Amino acid sequence: MEPGKVEKYLLKKRAEDGALLFTVIDPMDYSELDGAIAAAKAAASAGADLIVVGGSTGVQGQALDYTVDIPVNLFPGNIGTVNAKADSIYFMSMLNSRNTYWISEAQMLGAPVVKRLGIEPLPTAYLVVGDGGTVAWVGDAKPIPLNKPKIAAAMALSAQMMGFRFVLTDAGSNPPEPVPPQMIAAVRAALGKDTFYIAAGGIRSESQVRAAIVAGADAVQIGTAFENAKDVEKMASKLVAVVKKEGKKRL
Repeated sequence: MEPGKVEKYLLKKRAEDGALLFTVIDPMDYSELDGAIAAAKAAASAGADLIVVGGSTGVQGQALDYTVDIPVNLFPGNIGTVNAKADSIYFMSMLNSRNTYWISEAQMLGAPVVKRLGIEPLPTAYLVVGDGGTVAWVGDAKPIPLNKPKIAAAMALSAQMMGFRFVLTDAGSNPPEPVPPQMIAAVRAALGKDTFYIAAGGIRSESQVRAAIVAGADAVQIGTAFENAKDVEKMASKLVAVVKKEGKKRL
C-alpha cells in the first residue's frame, strides 16, 4: 500500500523541521471529555504536529466519538477503537506480545473496518519497552529491558525488513523512566534514515525531549505530561520549541 495523505504530511514535516512532536489524548484520563478536547486544541495551537487519540482501556464508543471532533490519528487499544472521523490510524502490530491476538488477529478483524471507513493506515511496529504499564499488561507483552538496546534495535530492524514504515517504542503510560537515549540511538542506527521512528512513554521534560531527539527519534509522543499540566498550550509551546531547535540541527 502506497503512503497516504497523513504519511506524506509526516514525511514532509520531517524533511522541513527535522523532528516532530505528537500529542496523545486519552479521553478516559480526563475528568470530562471537554477537557480532552481542550487539551488537544491547546497542543495544536502550540504547534504540535499530530494529535493522537487512544488508550489501552475504555477508549471506544461515545467517548471516542465525542473526542474525535477534529482530524486526528488513532492509537488503537483494540478493534473497537476505530472512528470514521479520524484521518489515520496506527495500524500496528505489538511484535513482542506473547499473544498472537495482538500481533495479527486484532489486525485481521480491524482491517475491513478501517478500509470501509476510509481511514488511512500507518503500518506501525509497536514495541513495548521497560515497565510497559497498562499496555504491557493488557497486551500480554514481553517488554524489552531498558538496559538491552541491542534487543530493541534487532526487533526494530526485523520490523523494517517485514515492511513496517513506522516503529514506535513505548515505555507505557506514566512509567518510572522513559525510553533511554541509548536505546533510541541503537534503534535509529539499526533503522537508518528511511523508517519513521517514534519514541513514547514517560517523556515529560524539556531535557528528556531534547535527549530523545538528539539520540535519533523522528518524533516524540507525549501524553501524561500534558494531562497534568496547568497550562497545556504553554507547556506544549516549550516542548515544540525544543523539538524544532534540535530537529533543525539535523538538516
